[in-house]
Amino acid sequence: RIFLCLPAWRFSMTMIASLIIVSGQLLMPGLAALCRDWQILQSVIIAPFVLMLPYVWMFPESLRWLLVTQHYQRAKQQIVLYLLREEDDEDDDDGFAELETELQQKPKTYCVTQLSGTRNLWKNTVVLCVNSLTGYGIHHCFARSVLEGSTSHLHYYALAAIAVASCMVLFPVVAGFGRRGGLLTFMIITALASLLQLGLLNRTYSTAHDDGDSERLLTRFSYAFSIIGMFSSHAVSTLSIFYCAEITPTVIRGGGVGLVLASAGFGMLTAPLMELHNQKGFFLHHVILTCCTLLCIICIPLLPETAGQPLPETIAEGEGLLRRPILPGEQHHLLARTEVREYSRVQDTPLQQVVNPGNGLVPSNSTANGMRTS
Repeated sequence: RIFLCLPAWRFSMTMIASLIIVSGQLLMPGLAALCRDWQILQSVIIAPFVLMLPYVWMFPESLRWLLVTQHYQRAKQQIVLYLLREEDDEDDDDGFAELETELQQKPKTYCVTQLSGTRNLWKNTVVLCVNSLTGYGIHHCFARSVLEGSTSHLHYYALAAIAVASCMVLFPVVAGFGRRGGLLTFMIITALASLLQLGLLNRTYSTAHDDGDSERLLTRFSYAFSIIGMFSSHAVSTLSIFYCAEITPTVIRGGGVGLVLASAGFGMLTAPLMELHNQKGFFLHHVILTCCTLLCIICIPLLPETAGQPLPETIAEGEGLLRRPILPGEQHHLLARTEVREYSRVQDTPLQQVVNPGNGLVPSNSTANGMRTS
């Protein structure tokens, strides 16, 4: 989706995909009721993955990735197929002249380990990894408080409903505040909900022998803060993964997103680990994750804003993504004018610049969706 969508549509398409994922989760209880056997249910869940096998032939390789890694022969084949579909045969020889001169170059290979040789790109990736780990990890802390005492199917529907609400609210927040502002907003809400939840837990332990009215009031407040925390932490997790996909350059985008997803998986591992230890040390576990949210609030302003901007293609372009001041009063001399990247290259049709028979197939300064080739 990141490769295919224009800058204005990247986030919208990602949120629509997230809603489809949640709708699939909502179907699970119905499937479980119909199958009645976990082995049959597992087979039914795995069966649709067979439909993914033809994806290799249905979806072509990303043209922007082929060009930036100098797979010009494969890129030429895709462009020829595009021209045949469009029935545009005029000036084909002139259009391919520039690309033919580059066909002799060997393709370049890149690895995510090259992040260690950068400064800004490595910093941005680490910040988003910590955000993802914290968001998924603290989500379990809130879920444990709000779902205690309810039946298992209510657990499932409550989590799915909160996920749907989170995705719906992400639309206007990110549209108004941008990627960085939206992530900072939801992280602040998560930290506040976690601090208040910890205060209520401490209050509950110290007033264990108080009257029932006080205990019920504390329980209601705990539920409220837990729901808010689950809502905001889900938004933080979703936005961190998407944010990383926009910040990481094309040549190592898969590896960068993989690092953030691995951090998210490690955060999700905290839930079964706490269950294995019979919830011993849960309060300390919650305190550590709350401290991580406060650390994330400090680090998020260091990230660059990517809303409406073309995707970085090379490691050098990813390294050149620098933070912009959030507040009007911030010092602007932190950014040298020579390092500020020009973002006026965004076009409405990503393939129009690649396939332009009249002016050369691959322009010297930009290609698909504002991608540089020089």
